Amino acid sequence: MNESDLGREMSRVDRFAYRFFWSLLWLLLKAWFRFRVVGKENLPREEPYILAPVHRSYLDTPVGGMATSRRLRFLGKESLWKSRLGGRFLTIVGGFPVERGTADRAALRACQEVLERGEPMVMFPEGTRRHGPVVLAEEMHAGPAFVATRAGVPIVPLGIAGTDHAMPGGSPFIRPTKVFIVVGEPLRPPVVEGRVQRRVVEELTEELRQRMQAVFDEAQRLAGRPALPRPVPLEQADGD
Repeated sequence: MNESDLGREMSRVDRFAYRFFWSLLWLLLKAWFRFRVVGKENLPREEPYILAPVHRSYLDTPVGGMATSRRLRFLGKESLWKSRLGGRFLTIVGGFPVERGTADRAALRACQEVLERGEPMVMFPEGTRRHGPVVLAEEMHAGPAFVATRAGVPIVPLGIAGTDHAMPGGSPFIRPTKVFIVVGEPLRPPVVEGRVQRRVVEELTEELRQRMQAVFDEAQRLAGRPALPRPVPLEQADGD
């Protein structure tokens, strides 16, 4: 994927436009959701990183982007760039196109290249929207851990509570619900020379899942939602 696909360095006009759109969205979301960001100091200030939010609503992308004023990069379907004006807007706000049907490996290479350019980006480890208060191991994707290890950048877990109530699945309406965003401490991958082994990726993915669960629990607590009991492992249940 070439430089034009990922977006050239931001010009002064692009920076002004991004800051304008980000500030406008911040004001709109602040007024509608009265959102609060906790742990913002955990975000790296200058180095690239992967922001890894829990995913319970279509609103998680714009809301999660309010955790920092730095431009966050994110994947988008190439078809969204068919309109010259729309594509220009998406690029300014951080999007970069990936051809639909492209192998996951190509998309991961594009993500790695973005990080190596020094830019932070958003990757949802759960893949698509999920339901419930538990981040399940079987729903975690290895992509973020693999890319973080290859690029040598930290992963920052992000818990978001309230977006699922503001816009439940299938609802065309957005309710004015209080939203809490909790930023976890950066999770740094091990230094790996050469090929990244599957075991390393699996262990990092599991540690990321646990940290995502912790910040999600904290966000839920701040939102006033009681923690639900976790499933008991079968071997533990048999031992009781």
